[in-house]
Amino acid sequence: MEACGGAHYWARELQKLGHTVKLMAPQFVKPYVKSNKNDANDAEAICEAVGRPTMRFVLVKTIAQQDLQSIHRICSELVRQRTAKVNQIRGLLSENSLVVGRHVATLRRALPELLENAENGLSFDFRTLLDDLWQDLIRLDEREEEMSQKNHTLANSIPAAKRLQSIPGIGPMSATAIVCAVGDGKQFKRGRDLAAWLGLTPRQQSSGGKERLLGISKPGDSYLRTLLIQGAKSVKTSFLRERFYA
Repeated sequence: MEACGGAHYWARELQKLGHTVKLMAPQFVKPYVKSNKNDANDAEAICEAVGRPTMRFVLVKTIAQQDLQSIHRICSELVRQRTAKVNQIRGLLSENSLVVGRHVATLRRALPELLENAENGLSFDFRTLLDDLWQDLIRLDEREEEMSQKNHTLANSIPAAKRLQSIPGIGPMSATAIVCAVGDGKQFKRGRDLAAWLGLTPRQQSSGGKERLLGISKPGDSYLRTLLIQGAKSVKTSFLRERFYA
């Protein structure tokens, strides 16, 4: 089957019936679709693609992995909503000639002062609206902290996640993200294969025996790749700080 929405659920259900299930990434099936896209052509393409000797398959996720993934998706969406809320508040304040810094922490400190200051020219109606937006921001912060705490608890209760946290730059968030995306990792022969799957290895543009390596290829899970890059940057920054500023 193609690894699309609901595929992991149906894969588990079919495995319960005794079937051997193989999931393939849609981009690996698409080249075998002939003519127009319909159910019959899709089924034929899947049958053709699964027979390729070099075909790579997607491991079927467990219920626990999908639950972990749901936490990460919710947390990521809460951060996106908070960023949008901050930008909305800053935009509305700028229409009233009040400029606040771009960082979330700066806005958190400035809002109570703006609401209490009776001499900044804000009308009563706008203050009411601004207070509502301030409460929305507080609620988003609370929800994000709640999901982060839940993720932290799970990271300390899952053996694989606890082992991953012993690696420099891997915290609770990155550890559980790796567990829910990679599983036990048996589908990869070596660490470099995992790095290539995440898009962290150089993109090649080689021809005629001349190798040319470019920047990282960036396929795969962009969310997990971002977490790992941020973790690596923090380790590098800490090392440089200890090396040159100690």
